[in-house]
Amino acid sequence: MAFESLSEKLSATFKKLRGKGRLTESDIKEAMRDVRMALLEADVSYKVVKEFISKVSERAVGTDVLESLTPAQMVIKIVNEELTAMMGGTNAKLNISPNPPTVVMMVGLQGAGKTTNVAKLAALMKKNSRRPLLAACDVYRPAAIQQLITVGSQVDVPVFEQGAGDPVEIAKAAVAHAKTHGNDIVFIDTAGRLHVDETLMDELKRMKQAVSPDEIMLVLDAMTGQDAVNAAKAFDEALGIDSVLLTKLDGDARGGAALSVRAATGKHIKFAGIGEKLDGIEPFHPDRMASRILGMGDVLTLIEKAEQSFDEKKAAEMAERLVNNRFTLTDFYEQLTSIKSMGSLSDIAGMLPGVDAKALSGASIDEKALAKTEAIILSMTKAERDNPALLNSSRKKRVAAGSGTSVVDVNMLLKQFEMMQSMAKQFSGKRGKKRLARNKGFFGM
Repeated sequence: MAFESLSEKLSATFKKLRGKGRLTESDIKEAMRDVRMALLEADVSYKVVKEFISKVSERAVGTDVLESLTPAQMVIKIVNEELTAMMGGTNAKLNISPNPPTVVMMVGLQGAGKTTNVAKLAALMKKNSRRPLLAACDVYRPAAIQQLITVGSQVDVPVFEQGAGDPVEIAKAAVAHAKTHGNDIVFIDTAGRLHVDETLMDELKRMKQAVSPDEIMLVLDAMTGQDAVNAAKAFDEALGIDSVLLTKLDGDARGGAALSVRAATGKHIKFAGIGEKLDGIEPFHPDRMASRILGMGDVLTLIEKAEQSFDEKKAAEMAERLVNNRFTLTDFYEQLTSIKSMGSLSDIAGMLPGVDAKALSGASIDEKALAKTEAIILSMTKAERDNPALLNSSRKKRVAAGSGTSVVDVNMLLKQFEMMQSMAKQFSGKRGKKRLARNKGFFGM
């Protein structure tokens, strides 16, 4: 995850502060030196770091901090607030036109992941009850149009294309098509270049004039560090961007782009691309990102992921079965697949306060083990899934043969299920009902 190294260094700095109890001005100055070095090593621009340290230092040497009973916590609070402000303060929404369709021009350099992320963004808008349309206006890169058609079909979003014609005319036709076909938001996938050049900018300016976009969103690759910030400045000066979508924020990028781009351009980062899957995108929340950088977790995002992964109706049915002590192997399997859809264990750990995500680095739900579990459960009869006690030796052999596994594998699964079932018994009966209410959302969320 981006910021991992920065988080470690800041945590070490604040640990030293906590160990000192009362703080002096020299303690804070020493801590600020460490913070400055950590930010510079994270590829944050020198100018941004200088302004940040100045603001934090000015607030941290005040009497409220130095005379506080918990001065280290006060310093962390100040750093958290200033980090949040540096990244834009609050989550900024997409500019939605009162007169549909909303037109969003997606711009950026080649290789930033523009085509894939425009499909991700369209899919996200569709989840929010929008009717998006993708417009294929990258007519220069080989297979760009086909790529957009492919990812569009994967997220079930229509794609408007007219082959290798004039991109400006295609964009105009796409907006007209959206008006007549009831699409309330149009994402225009424009051409990129290996570097900012006059030809690219001229074409984008003509397109801007032709379709009057409600938002021009720049797609930046977080892995490119300060080059991303320089690209943002160039696009903003030449075209006038409105916002940024930062991709590959889940990679091993040092994170400097996320911390610098807002300060360098004054434009909000509105979305972050995380992962290769087409649901790997989320709104960018500066306050939550600051908390994650400082090791405070991001419980709100974790809850949102859980809400997306768990079906409310199924959750109610699950709660009812728990209260009546009817937790079955089918329920067990559904829980595993729901947790799998939330992402890797390291990502989830990074959102929990005080949990070392690095300790779980690379950890994830084992796809092969899950496939094996699915095969075993689906090889059982309904009666066996509802009552595993029926599984005698001969039945286990039949299930193992039917699932391509061994009797040992079947026994291991049954042991896991017994452990889960014993946990489920805590939620049965009247006492369990009260406990389930207190732990609302734990099983099946």
